Amino acid sequence: MGQGIDIDLVREGALAEADLPLAAAKLARMSTTEVTSTLWRCSLKRSAVLFRLLSKERALEVFERFEPAHQADLVRALRDEDVTGLFAGLDPDDRVGLLDEVPAVLAKRLLSDLTPHERALTTLMLGYPARSVGRRMSPEYVRAHPEFTAGRVLEIVRHRATEAETIYMIPVTDGEKRLVGVVSLREILAASEDARVSELMQTPELATVSDDAEQVARRCSEANLLAMPIVDSEKRLVGILTIDDAHQILRDAEDEDIARAGGAEPLRRPYLSTSAFKIARARVVWLLVLAVSALLTVQVLGIFEATLEQKVVLALFIPLLTGTGGNTGSQAATTITRALAMGEVTSKDVGRVLLREFRVGTTLGLLLGILGFTLASLVYDVPTGLVIGSTLLCVCAMAATVGGAMPLIAKAIRVDPAVFSTPFITTFCDATGLLIYFSLAKVILGI
Repeated sequence: MGQGIDIDLVREGALAEADLPLAAAKLARMSTTEVTSTLWRCSLKRSAVLFRLLSKERALEVFERFEPAHQADLVRALRDEDVTGLFAGLDPDDRVGLLDEVPAVLAKRLLSDLTPHERALTTLMLGYPARSVGRRMSPEYVRAHPEFTAGRVLEIVRHRATEAETIYMIPVTDGEKRLVGVVSLREILAASEDARVSELMQTPELATVSDDAEQVARRCSEANLLAMPIVDSEKRLVGILTIDDAHQILRDAEDEDIARAGGAEPLRRPYLSTSAFKIARARVVWLLVLAVSALLTVQVLGIFEATLEQKVVLALFIPLLTGTGGNTGSQAATTITRALAMGEVTSKDVGRVLLREFRVGTTLGLLLGILGFTLASLVYDVPTGLVIGSTLLCVCAMAATVGGAMPLIAKAIRVDPAVFSTPFITTFCDATGLLIYFSLAKVILGI
């Protein structure tokens, strides 16, 4: 990692007092990215010690790069005077993310230490719904009036450049702060000083403050906008969503979907600085749900116990059939979940998706069924091969259809599609696949 810090400085345990000057000197020579990476790999206790060795400006830069959950852990490990300065230096949207992760008592104290203006901005954003874009926007921006000249706008930009989130996209509002357009800094610079903003502005691509943050972020990213104006129900400008914040929202959503697809909740903090208890807590809920749902499989096996006793060879194919069904359903669910996230399908397309996934599942089942029939017939007998082949055909068709439908159903009832994740679908397909398997075996083999 370039001029990385000595491995002795990131090992577990407290830094010796004699090591602190050396550690501070090494940290001072490292880039912000290297410092962030080093602290990310440390235990929480070690990270807090090293963090205090940073200059005030460098500490804020590093702190802003951490996830809100890790910021909250670090806040608890730092002294009060360290925390107050860090919190005040954050942008309002970053403060809101941190406040969501800390206890209410600490959140109240942090807010009380802010200036009245910064407290008002932060409190306003806290009033918006948890997953709305209002929680992720920035209320600090540069705006212009349609009658302003390009020269006046440049003066405003120079005056507000250091405190505004971005200056490259400038919202244009009327006297009542209603959004009427946007103008880019490039257009302002290219125009004559006397040119009116009304002559330069364009129709804005905007979002409402209560809109879902992930959907707005995707729109912003797909439209390749530097920033998107955020308005209230009366179209008054309340903030902007920058492209870097939009990308962060999409990365967070992707991390959440990946974790839930694996039957866990995202950690939102470095693995090595996360306690074993927190890691276990992130996984245990879904494990309990899946353990209970797996009882369905046990019940099905109990129902067909007599069938297994008459044809013991059927037990050999259970892992093959349940695994194939679960994998087929998971593939379909993953594909449709991504299509939903990208806006390629909606809940209204459920009929078309079911038909398409049924056809896909039938095609896969036919190919696998022919292979299963051939191999089982050669090794055992034709009736057994027919049971295996026909079961693979039915299971694949069923699993693909169910796997494709679940994310759409979840979206329709306003549940996160990632909740209907791979482990859940696998368990459902196991139980249903066994019902199909033994039912076909009883019919074909006459047992």
